[in-house]
Amino acid sequence: MGIESINMENIYIALLRGINVSGQKKIRMADLRQVLEKSGLQNVKTYIQSGNIVFEKGTIKKEDLREHIFDAIRQNFGFDVPTLIIQKEEIEEVLDANPFSDKVNVDKLYYVWLRNSPKQELVEEFNQLYFEREQFHITDKCVYLLCESGYGNAKLNNNYIEGKLKVGATTRNQKTMIKLLEMVSS
Repeated sequence: MGIESINMENIYIALLRGINVSGQKKIRMADLRQVLEKSGLQNVKTYIQSGNIVFEKGTIKKEDLREHIFDAIRQNFGFDVPTLIIQKEEIEEVLDANPFSDKVNVDKLYYVWLRNSPKQELVEEFNQLYFEREQFHITDKCVYLLCESGYGNAKLNNNYIEGKLKVGATTRNQKTMIKLLEMVSS
């Protein structure tokens, strides 16, 4: 049974943080797909090497998915990989609410997905910051970034945002978000 013939409520996306970056935490996507399918996930598909996984949850409870994937990676690859679980509707909401989407080249748009909602006082402190050629907007789920000089040159990066907001996070560009939406919609 393919993804197209299943209930969309059973399809999830896992966003892994920090794999295959600068030679660290290397995981081949074919190996990752195999490990996750052996662990009980179904119809596992990946997109690029940075840890974007679309899958059917199988018999695993929704609330256990993050820990299930985290544990499977730890047991099979020997390191910890922070994992965020989202669904199609969340991607649609985040993309639709992007305050920068109509102003710029989409190659300059980034989404820092937050594992938890940041504390309001930390958001207020963060909102006082200024970054030349970089704009941001913080919500409970995501920090929208507009990096006019590109993300590689941005001071406002994933590590900085995690440190200031004190929440785990993982960043994806506009192209990846659109592709993940296509993968869960087809």
